[in-house]
Parts: sequence; structure tokens; C-alpha cells
Amino acid sequence: MTTARKGARRGADIPADLLQALSLGQARSATLVEGLAVDQAQLLRAVFPALPAPVLAAAAEVCERGILQRMNGIGSLLFDALGSAGIAACSAHASDTVRGWACFMVGTQPGLDLAARLQAIRPLADDAHFGVREWAWMAVRPHLAAELDAAIAQLTVWTHEPSERLRRFACEALRPRGVWCAHIAALKQQPERGLPLLSPLHADASVYVQDSVANWLNDAAKNQPDWVRALCAQWLQAEAGAATRRICQRAMRSL
Repeated sequence: MTTARKGARRGADIPADLLQALSLGQARSATLVEGLAVDQAQLLRAVFPALPAPVLAAAAEVCERGILQRMNGIGSLLFDALGSAGIAACSAHASDTVRGWACFMVGTQPGLDLAARLQAIRPLADDAHFGVREWAWMAVRPHLAAELDAAIAQLTVWTHEPSERLRRFACEALRPRGVWCAHIAALKQQPERGLPLLSPLHADASVYVQDSVANWLNDAAKNQPDWVRALCAQWLQAEAGAATRRICQRAMRSL
């Protein structure tokens, strides 16, 4: 099945003119369904028409795969073709999908240590579009998981950021299970290692952050339910505010 036909199937309920605008980089997606329906091969040709034919051909092949492989594959191809200048160009584009490519360019860029990679992803983690923020943590999560203790130490600083988006990233990026991503076995078995990220956020005023903390703990409860119960009991005893109650209620929803 061609990429165009796949896009049509995924976007069957999206008006044709909107789907075309999304796939030309002339509109931003308002929902997850719209984001998934973008014809990324068409979008790539529209945004970077001067790319060599072999790159466009490789991208068309990548676009036959699942969404995460599409994003990662195009990000890798673009970085190989354009380098860091491509990251800047994609990061400044109006299309959320194109900015998502920038996330995966940062994720695949070689030679960055963990601190430099986090610094590079930071503006995208704080993007105004919900989709770009999701791509941001997915793109760098493998690097974070590979250096777990260092990642936790560096992201703990982010839990005190004024931006709720950055605070949420600090928690969401290292969920034990997460969504559309590989699990982190160490945190499934030893969730207490994540406390430097969770504790500063246990009474966060932002619902966006609260949901991430609760989902982190709900992940952990699949393997370590007693630990989650004990932590929530400790938090509720020390801080019985509405935010903490909401987090704990949602954290234990599967228990």
C-alpha cells in the first residue's frame, strides 16, 4: 500500500483540504488523529524539495512503517543529509510534524553527551504543541534509559523549572512503562530510583504534571504495588492538598 493510500486510510475522517494542508506543512494538527494522518513523504518533499533523490526514496520506504519508526527514520535521514542546520530549520517550522522531526534529529545526532542532548531537546520539550512535546521525550528516552542515574540527576533540576512542560518532561521521559516506547526494566523493579523526580512534583499545581506523576506511579504499580501504596500513604500524610490527593487517587486506579 502506498504512503498516500495509508495516509488516506488513517485520515479517512479528516476533510481532504485539511489533510492536504497538513501534508504540505501549511497547517498544524489539532488532534492525535490528524498528526498520525500526515503523509510524511509528501511533507518532506514540500519542506525540503532539494533533498537528493536517494534520500527521498529512503524516506518513502520509511513511511511504510509505524509512526515512531517513521519519525525516527526521517529524523535520521534528515540529520545525515543536513546536519545541525537541519535541526534549526525543522525546529523553526510551523508544522508540528516537522518540529517532531527535529526531536528525532536530536535523538539520533551522534557525539552528544547526555547533558548536551538534553540541552538540545529542551526548546522542543517546551514547545507549544502537545505533539512536539511527546516526540521530544520519545526521541531521547533511549539515551536517558542507557544512562539512568545520570539522567535522573540531570532531570531532577527540571522538576523545579517554571514551565509546567519541562517539569512534565522530567517525569514523563522516564516512566517505567510509558507509551509507544520500550519499558525501563530497572525502574519497573526498583521504582524508588525515580524518587528524585517524583518527590518534588508530588503536590504540583499543574494538572498536566499531576497526570504524568500519577501515570508514572500507575506504571510502577504493575510490578511494585506495595511500594506505590506506601509512597502514596506517606505523601498523603505529609501533604493532604488537592493536588496530592488527585495524584494518589489516579496512581492507584489499577490497584
